[in-house]
Amino acid sequence: MTATADTAATAATDLTARARNLLRTGGPEDGSSWLEHVLGWTLVVVVAMFVTQVGWL
Repeated sequence: MTATADTAATAATDLTARARNLLRTGGPEDGSSWLEHVLGWTLVVVVAMFVTQVGWL
């Protein structure tokens, strides 16, 4: 490999790492999956209650 190829590979790796950091959603960390499940089901129940009260379905 030449020096130009090494530089291009390094630049591509840096760009990929930067893009990966920018695309994070900011959601809960991996250790708090139970909180994500509880909040998700709470949202499902609230939406179901709202739909029932409005009478859409």
